[in-house]
Amino acid sequence: MWLYEKKLEHPVRVSCPDVKFAKMVITQYGGPDGELGASLRYLNQRYSMPTDTAKALLTDIGTEELAHMEMIAALVYKLTECADCEDFKEAGWEGQYVQHNHGLFWTDANGVPWSAKYIACLGDPIADLTENMAAEQKARVTYEHLIQCTDDPCVKDTLRFLWQREVVHFQRFGEMLNTVQMYMADKQHMWHGHKMK
Repeated sequence: MWLYEKKLEHPVRVSCPDVKFAKMVITQYGGPDGELGASLRYLNQRYSMPTDTAKALLTDIGTEELAHMEMIAALVYKLTECADCEDFKEAGWEGQYVQHNHGLFWTDANGVPWSAKYIACLGDPIADLTENMAAEQKARVTYEHLIQCTDDPCVKDTLRFLWQREVVHFQRFGEMLNTVQMYMADKQHMWHGHKMK
């Protein structure tokens, strides 16, 4: 179904481990505006899109979000590499160590597990594409907050790459929203689900 290159979309490096910052970054793994929710949202919404182009866009961005989740996982792993129980306790993240050690789990920065309530699919292309644009903006802001919270230039490089992709996704969804609105108005004589007279 896909050709999978066994390398990350963008290199993930850290200058030194930082468990405290890893605790913050984990929110982009399984938090409300993270990569898991984005991927599942887009891959699910594609089925109710009215055009093949819209379906393809959601498939492309949804699979790219999986690659971003992979990058976040690599970043958290590198930030916690060789950390022991005391390091996790010092970072206030001992629950992670006790339950998962260095394994990852989909949570936000406060340890709240990922929930399906983070994603939406209304089956209305206009509502769903608008939702996606908002989701990309929330992810963009979260990356901006993370960039402000680290001094590590290697980590900043990774986070900036992910930030840039959120901006591009927002733009692509905006373009597709315009296209889908025109399609629904012109081809189906529909606007927001109602017949036009």
